[in-house]
Formats: sequence, C-alpha cells, structure tokens
Amino acid sequence: MPVLTYSQALNEALREEMQADPRVFLMGEDIGHHGGVFRVTKDLIDTFGPERVRDTPISESAFVGLGIGSAMAGMRPVVELLFMDFALVAADQIVNQAAKMRYMSGGTLSVPMVIRAQQGGGRGNGAQHSQSFESWFAQIPGLITIAPSTPADAKGLLKSAIRAGNPVMFIEHKLLYSTKGEVPEGEHIVPIGKADVKRVGRDITIVSYSRTLLFALEAAEQLSRQGIEAEVIDLRTIEPLDMDTILESIRGTVRLLVVHESHTNCGLGAEIIARVYEQAPDTLITPARRLGAKHVPIPVAEALEDAVLPQVADIVKAVEEMM
Repeated sequence: MPVLTYSQALNEALREEMQADPRVFLMGEDIGHHGGVFRVTKDLIDTFGPERVRDTPISESAFVGLGIGSAMAGMRPVVELLFMDFALVAADQIVNQAAKMRYMSGGTLSVPMVIRAQQGGGRGNGAQHSQSFESWFAQIPGLITIAPSTPADAKGLLKSAIRAGNPVMFIEHKLLYSTKGEVPEGEHIVPIGKADVKRVGRDITIVSYSRTLLFALEAAEQLSRQGIEAEVIDLRTIEPLDMDTILESIRGTVRLLVVHESHTNCGLGAEIIARVYEQAPDTLITPARRLGAKHVPIPVAEALEDAVLPQVADIVKAVEEMM
C-alpha cells in the first residue's frame, strides 16, 4: 500500500473524482498553477485545465456563492478557502444559502458542494489565521462537517464528501499536510458519520479528531508505559456525530476525556459530554472531562501558543488526574 502525505492523499482524491465525474470542478485562490498555498491542488490544472481548476479573486463570499449556484445547477464544486478564518466572510452564503436551500425549496433544490478549508494553530500565524471553527458549523442544520486526521481518512472522506448530496465543510489542519501514512489506491471510501477506534484500551476513552488525535495517540503510548491503557477514538466526522462508537467504548473503560484544539468554551467536548450524560448517565465512574484551547485569541509566540493549545503533556496529565 503506498505511503502518501496528507496533502498528496487529498490531491489523489480530487484527481480521481474529477476523472470519474465531469461535474466536479475546483475553485479557490491560487489553486491553479501554484497548486494552492499548501500544494493540495498541485498539477491538477495541467490535467484538467483552467475550466475545471479555477483561480479566483480574494473574495470568499463571491466564489462560495458561485459554488452554491453551480451546485444548484447540477455541478459538483469543490471550493477551497485559504484559511478557515475567512469562512466568516462567506458565512451568509454558507449558513443561510447552502445549508438551507434544500429545506427552503421543499426538497426541489440541493447543494452538492464541498468547502475545503484548513484551520488550527501551531505555526505562529496569529489570532486571525489560527482559529478552529468546527463546532460553529456543526451547529447549523443542513451542513455536514468533517475533520480527518490521517491521510487514508482524508482521501476516503473527501471522496465521500464530493459524492454527498448536501453541502460539506471539509476541515483540514495546516500541520497535517506533511504527515504520512498508508493510503489505499483507487476506490477507497470512508463513510461519513462513522468514527474509528484508532487504539484499543481498557482504562479510559480519549475522543479526539484532526491534529489533536495524533497528540492523543502519543499521549496514550506514554500512559501505557505507566500501565494505563487508553482507547483512542477518532471522530473523523463532526456532524453527524457518531455517539454509538463513543458510548460503546465508555461502557468498557468507564472514563471519558474529550480533546480538541478549538476553544473549550461552548466547544464540541461540551456537546459530547452532555450527550453522554443524557444517553448513558450511569456509565462513568469519574466525571467526564474536556480539554481544549484556553479562552483567549491564539498567540503568535510559540511558547504562548503551546500554552494556549492542548499538548501531549496536557492530555497525559488530565488522564493521570482521572485515574
């Protein structure tokens, strides 16, 4: 099985879907000959030409709106936002148009569209280029929200997202692009809405996704040397949320820690824990905990950024305190 980087896996998914379906086309800033800031669309314009790999002006509201219109007309656009922070510029298009069009048209119109965006900290990009907004979009009815953590899942979920009949927020972390992993060739599909147990354990369940999933796995290896075996669940899809896999896991481990890079305040960790206490109130033997970014803007300085965002050591400490 070939080993690819995360960005190469995304590129492969785009190439395969564009070859299979002439309705699929790409739009975004500098995605053509430049291949995008993170080189995800590298060389695709050479294969498919400027009609299907379209460079756009810096006007997120305009080209997201264009994507919505083309999707309603029968196309399958994949729109790239340079930074997830700039999704706010196009929030009306995403939240009030793409997400609601099927409902408001009585099912006569659909928006089969993917919005790719990278988010997260770790590069010193500052408060306006490092935010994580998955919980914002997960709250909107009509939007699918996906955040894969591995190259294989990135490929399989992007292919599923392009084929979905509804708008998808496809969230990539800027520090995952260079990570490597085995990726199946050809028709590799990962189902939307299904979490994955990345590590089996008996003592505590750690739920995470995107870049912090890798931190959770590293923390689990450190904890194992202390005799604590953590089960690590990768959500992969934020909305719809796979609570069945989480509940099945905590019935065995009876402890739960949710870790994410987005802010703890009103974040996904709070939602997951609330659902656990609603659906399985007597399962846990210690109170569930959530670990996320502190409630401040993301700093530029590396030391401050590390202090604000959850690190491997923070996960290890939280688990130790729960045992």
